[in-house]
Amino acid sequence: MPNIKASILSVKSDAKRHAKNVAEKSRVKTVSRKVVDAVAAGNADEAKSLLTLACKTIDQAAANHVYHKNAAGRKKSRLARKVNAIAK
Repeated sequence: MPNIKASILSVKSDAKRHAKNVAEKSRVKTVSRKVVDAVAAGNADEAKSLLTLACKTIDQAAANHVYHKNAAGRKKSRLARKVNAIAK
């Protein structure tokens, strides 16, 4: 533990930010996994509806600076490719 007051406050704020980022990433992973599971099960309609929810969640995470905008776009693109492959 640091001795300087500013460093102590920095450690506390880092912990808060880390907890927020971990929760946000977990939320994105959960929604993405639901889309992948729906694709694996062959449910095209369910996968499409879950994809819209996943895109919204990923966009929110990018807006909160948890993911870079390009990383968010890449995640959405990969999910969309999987959903579009099963829709054919």
